[in-house]
Amino acid sequence: MKVKKEEIQPDTNSSFRILLTPQLQTVFLWHYHPEYELVYITGASGNRHVGDHISCYEGSDLVFIGPNIPHLNFDYGVKTDHRKVVVQMKADFMGEQFLQIPEFAAIARLFKLACNGVSFFGETKRIVGEQLERLAELPSFERLMTLIAVFQRLAISDEMTLLNEKPVENQYTLKEQQRLSYIHRYIDENFQRKIELTEMAALVNLTEAAFCRYFKKMTRLTFTQFLNQYRINQAQKLLLVGHNVTETCFASGFESVSYFNKTFKKVTGENPMQFKKRHRSL
Repeated sequence: MKVKKEEIQPDTNSSFRILLTPQLQTVFLWHYHPEYELVYITGASGNRHVGDHISCYEGSDLVFIGPNIPHLNFDYGVKTDHRKVVVQMKADFMGEQFLQIPEFAAIARLFKLACNGVSFFGETKRIVGEQLERLAELPSFERLMTLIAVFQRLAISDEMTLLNEKPVENQYTLKEQQRLSYIHRYIDENFQRKIELTEMAALVNLTEAAFCRYFKKMTRLTFTQFLNQYRINQAQKLLLVGHNVTETCFASGFESVSYFNKTFKKVTGENPMQFKKRHRSL
């Protein structure tokens, strides 16, 4: 698993991409991409982490996210049987003049608000959620028309909440995001050994204090918290393919089985053996 800039391609014979319940609940995917993203998840309660905004959703969630906004996958840590629809599209997926067409004025305003991150509730969430769940089953033309109708309904709804006070694109520069992507790649390649804070700061030419401020700003986590969550994600994969707890502990970068057990429970809510037994019974 790499946490990085996500590269997205439209589906075959389509101007946008649809993902259905991608099963990422054990993956801590803090990422960004230049595409807009509409997310609907139901049958779950979890964390909503979009830009600087962190909150919880209960039962279901509907969020529209603008380009290059760092966000966490909405199914991370979800343990219930759930369904998720993700629609990703470029700003010009309907052509370069799409948002300048007079009839789409309300949609243009919605796309502008998406740069703050927008969540929807009430009847809007219920109706749009039902439409999104049927989207992938439709023929290509009806699929596109339904998506436009979804955007229009969202655009005129008053059942919405802005997740960030300012457009997130003004808070995270391209340089900052590229630096974070570089840090993620480095963690992915070195998580099995001890990684010192001084090493990470030197990697991106920052002092330790400046690195800590930067990392907390970008991820809302300390470096140690992030690294532990990343290692626990790796540990879950190893446990699922038959490794025992001791093997998993050291293979995922922990130096002590007791600390590994404590951290695993803090991140997942259960100890490694409970996790292993629960999945063995599924």
